[in-house]
This record gives sequence, structure tokens and C-alpha cells, in this order.
Amino acid sequence: MAQKFVTREEDYSKWYNELVHRADLAEHSDVRGCMVIKPYGYAIWEKMKAQLDTMFKETGHSNAYFPLFIPKSYLSKEASHVDGFAKECAVVTHYRLKNAEDGSGVVVDPDAKLEEELIVRPTSETIIWNSYKNWIQSYRDLPLLINQWANVVRWEMRTRLFLRTAEFLWQEGHTAHASKSEAVEETEKILHLYADFVESYMATPVLKGTKTEAERFAGADETYCIEALMQDGKALQAGTSHFLAQNFAKAFDVKFTDKAGKQEYVWATSWGVSTRLMGALIMTHSDDQGLVLPPKIAPLQVVAVPIYKNEEQFNQICTKFKDLEVKLKSLGISFKLDDDDNRRPGWKFAEYETKGVPVRLAMGPRDLDNGKIELARRDTRSKEVLDYDGIDTYIKSLLDEIQANLYNRAFEHRKSNTHIIDSYEDFKKQIKNGGFFLAHWDGTKETELLIKEQTQATIRCIPLDDDIETGKCMVTGKESKRRVVFAKAY
Repeated sequence: MAQKFVTREEDYSKWYNELVHRADLAEHSDVRGCMVIKPYGYAIWEKMKAQLDTMFKETGHSNAYFPLFIPKSYLSKEASHVDGFAKECAVVTHYRLKNAEDGSGVVVDPDAKLEEELIVRPTSETIIWNSYKNWIQSYRDLPLLINQWANVVRWEMRTRLFLRTAEFLWQEGHTAHASKSEAVEETEKILHLYADFVESYMATPVLKGTKTEAERFAGADETYCIEALMQDGKALQAGTSHFLAQNFAKAFDVKFTDKAGKQEYVWATSWGVSTRLMGALIMTHSDDQGLVLPPKIAPLQVVAVPIYKNEEQFNQICTKFKDLEVKLKSLGISFKLDDDDNRRPGWKFAEYETKGVPVRLAMGPRDLDNGKIELARRDTRSKEVLDYDGIDTYIKSLLDEIQANLYNRAFEHRKSNTHIIDSYEDFKKQIKNGGFFLAHWDGTKETELLIKEQTQATIRCIPLDDDIETGKCMVTGKESKRRVVFAKAY
């Protein structure tokens, strides 16, 4: 009897955890708070990484790599930055082990204490700006547009695969500019780049906006963000881009000589997305049967399963599929012929459905004789029998249709779960059901904190759109310049 898995409606959190394991994406490590990203999960991350890397390079950025270890004194140079990360830092205090005298194993050698403790990278602003001091002297050295693909460590006690782990993978961009306007332009450019990637490739609609001061990145003057709405009505921050002003330049004394010969501090940005995007992908599209992947992110777009009774049929059907493979690969479509005879077709169908392969093909003896092929769509779970001739061009068009359908489905979900609200009493009742809530706020930290304490909802962003509507704060009745977006969040 097939194992019954929990549904989204029964227990969304358990459904997510089970799906990550069922689809063979990741598992918990014996190292507390850390995860093992398995080959299929990593293949999806590689697809994301490759596309983002292309987009970064197309906008003039270059990749570099900086140390994993950051001297503790570097973090102390930017006060708000260290305040923001101090509680999450992993600290290296010694550099050597030795055998225990009683033979019980290895112990830390007390004589190998570091003169200065090293912080395991929680983010790289400080170590990078220490390098930039040596790289930047003149306006001719600017702009400096650097990206780094790396792992970071932020100590977490309550972890969740892809969404919150002590170690995770990400990219972090760090740029230096001659003027404030150039730095702001860069910050906004990356925000729109992130939004384009998440919407066009992950088929996930996002809201673009800025964070409140309370939610801003530690050390930034302004944080821009993209926010997505998951199927359970919770928001997920999918990416951030920070305008750092001259804060890190002043902390590390990074100056340049401008065209007039005057010494000025440079202007800075930083920005990043992480393997958290994997969580967003899963929770935006997947269903009770398993993972659902947009074709542009799927490591495998089309899989073919032969159905046969004897070796002759097997060889004839496989020949057809191999001919199709050549055509699909010439169209840039990834394809796999699953000719493993140790698994029955039914098992394979269930496996590829769980893993979210967008298109599954099957051909049996009757299909072979009639020049037909069975095609199943993962997004709608529909099946149809089609002519084998011309199936390659049909699939190419179908993959575009699936990509668009997934985006539209997610957009409609967000639209139907976005509410304009004016009454705080109504807000407290309705926020329990999830969704985005557009409400007036008086702009104070006190009101923002009160709402968070009473409802667990936070201001996800102050939207960048031009729909400015003044009004009264739903809590205090004070003047409000515009509506902001509230939601419960991951």
C-alpha cells in the first residue's frame, strides 16, 4: 500500500518538511542547524545560480572571493552592523587540536589560542571594505562592481531546511561608487534584477518596496526588498538590496580622489539572495503530490518512460525516444530517457511527479504502432495522447505555456489574498488567515512594534508603486502618508 503523506491543508509545515525529503532535495545534517543539499536540490540551485550569474555579468559585475574568517575588530568598526549580527556570530578562538592525555580523543590545545578571535562570515561587508581600501584611490577606480558566491554562518537554534539554517549558500554583491546617485541607482537596479529573475524564471510574483527602519539591514541607510506570498498566506522575503551610503567607507577609511583633486569617501551598496529561494520555489508552486517546478528552473524538463513487454518493443520505443532526444536538445530542452528496467513504469511516474519534472512522456506498443505518444503535464496533472511527429515543437511551446501558467496561478493566489483594510480590529481577526494587508501606519517604531507583539505581523515593505494614498493609521488614528504591506512571514 502506498504511503500516505500529509496534505497542505492538514499541516502545511509538515507538508513542506516531508516534501523536501520526498523530492530528495535536502536533509538535516548531524551538525546541529546545518543541512545537506542533495544532488537534485543542488541541481536546482545551480540553475538559479547560473542564471543570476549571467544577469550579474550582463550588468557589469565580476566575481571574486574573500576570506571565510573575519577578525573580530573589523566587525567593531561599524557600530550598527555589529549590533545587528552579534547574537548570530560563530567565533573561532583556537587554531589547533591535540590528543587528550587519557587517550579519549582530541581536545582543544589551550596553548593555541588566537591573539584575536575570528568570526565565521555572517556577511562580508567588513572584510571586503578592508580590501577596497587598498583597491580604490582615484575616481578612475570607480565604480567597483563585485559579486561573491559563498557560504555564510548565522547561528540559528530553530532551523528549517532552506528557510532558516545556521549555514546557507548565497551570493553577495558589494559595489563602490563615486556619488550617492550612482549608488542609489545601483541599489535599485539590483532590486529590479532580482524581481525579474524571481518572476521570469521562478514564476513567482513579488512586491517591490523598501523596509522600515526597524526592519532595515544593519549598517544600511535604506533596504530595498522583494516579497512573495506563499500558499499558506505567509510572506517570504526573496531578496534584498541595500544602500549603505558612506557608512562602511568611513568605518574603513576608503576614500578616492575625484576629478577636481578632492578627497571624498566612496558610496556603497550590498545585495544578496540565498538558498532561501529554494523554499520560496517549493512553497509557491508545489502540491500534495510533490514538487512542481517552472521549466526554466527545472534541472530536467522532459522525461520519457518506455512501456514494453519484450526486448524488441523496448528497443523500438527507445529508438523513437532517442531520436526525439536529439531534436529536443537542439531546441535547448533537457531530456532524460529512463530505460532502467529495474523499476516499473508506475513507480517511475510517481517518482517524476514527486520531483516536479514539467513534462513526462510515455510510449507503449500500441502507441508505437499508431505513431502516438502520451504526454503528462506536471502543473495541471493532465494527460493527452498526441502524434509523435511534431511532438518536439509542441513540447517547446508547451514549456512556455507551463511557465506562464505557474506564474499566473501564483499571481491570482496573491491577488485573491491581498486585502485593503482600515480597521485594526478587523486586521487582528483577518491576519490569522494569512495574506498581504494594505493598511495605513503612522510611521512610528512604537506602533510597528505594538502590531508585531499583538498579531505577529510585520511590515513587509513600503511599496515602490506610485499609488500614494494618505489616510489615518489603523491603530493610532494619526496621519499616514501611504499604505504599507503587513503580513505574517517566514
